[in-house]
Amino acid sequence: MTHATVLISGASVAGPALAYFLRRDGYDVTLVERAPDLRDSGYAVDFRGAAFDVLDDLGILAEVRGHETKMRGTALVDETGAETGMLPAEAFAGELEVPKRELTRILHRITAHDVEYVFNDSISTLTQHDSGVAVEFERAAPRTFDLVIGADGVYSKVRRLAFGPHGGVVRHLGLSGAGFSTTNYLGLDHSGVLQHAPDTAIYAFSAGEADRLTVSLSFATATPALDRCDRQEQEQALRTAFAGRGWEAPRLLDAMTEADDFYFSSACQVHLDRWSHGRVALVGDAGYCAAPTSGMGTSQALIGARTLARHLAATNGDHPTAFAAYEAELRPYVTQNQATGAEGAAMFGGGGGGGGGGR
Repeated sequence: MTHATVLISGASVAGPALAYFLRRDGYDVTLVERAPDLRDSGYAVDFRGAAFDVLDDLGILAEVRGHETKMRGTALVDETGAETGMLPAEAFAGELEVPKRELTRILHRITAHDVEYVFNDSISTLTQHDSGVAVEFERAAPRTFDLVIGADGVYSKVRRLAFGPHGGVVRHLGLSGAGFSTTNYLGLDHSGVLQHAPDTAIYAFSAGEADRLTVSLSFATATPALDRCDRQEQEQALRTAFAGRGWEAPRLLDAMTEADDFYFSSACQVHLDRWSHGRVALVGDAGYCAAPTSGMGTSQALIGARTLARHLAATNGDHPTAFAAYEAELRPYVTQNQATGAEGAAMFGGGGGGGGGGR
């Protein structure tokens, strides 16, 4: 299969990984990303199980290992800061953990020479025809592609345009939170600290950069509506949720306001009856997010990308057959991960901790 054209929306993990495999199989690939450049935010990401085979197939396993955070564990503390227990590194870091920004940089580097990247733009309309998909962009001129793949996250624009509104598809798991970084005033060294109470949790860790403290503030929410609010509203919701909390809460709330890498999201899952519609398919969180509490988001994105590419290659571009085989193979794996994600969120709701694995 050569010279068939594919448009991928989203330049995080699933999108560039899929682009690599499709380009290797002879497709002409364009990747559109609404951010002006590679995203430098996000927690560390971890890898488990078959994800290592995908990293090896991408030819980047050794390089990724070179960025391992080498976390040693996470101390549990009470509201006074007194240690009450210890979690092993594997509770958060999986079998291998690296800063997300390093993974996205590597994936971009191995694809940038033969994949067309279009930053600071997004898809505005999709119109399917028998022979292709007519795509209009917010900024670029209209183009037509043989296939369009959504790898653009929980609130996927591709999914909304091709499958319908987010309502009923995105399921909230009762947990929202913010991430940001500040100076490592706690003096953590490749370690973390977790303080939790019913409906709230504070998690902070320091890994690759000794002077950098990465912070997660999580709290119980009834809906994911805050995801669509501006930063001021999100910060106010966090201050309300953590009002009266002891330990480092007041200082971290102040640091949150000063942070230039503030990020807010809710623990949600994506449940669809099908992952493709005509010439449009979904991969990663856009099609089947299992939530951060599953600890499987990055692994699932990589495995999903390779599985989709493998079936397109095996069917010589017969996309209906390939899309059906991709879903049939991957759905049991996704179902298991989503069950784990729901269990992790339920533990938080009972005061059992926040954030889960897979930072």
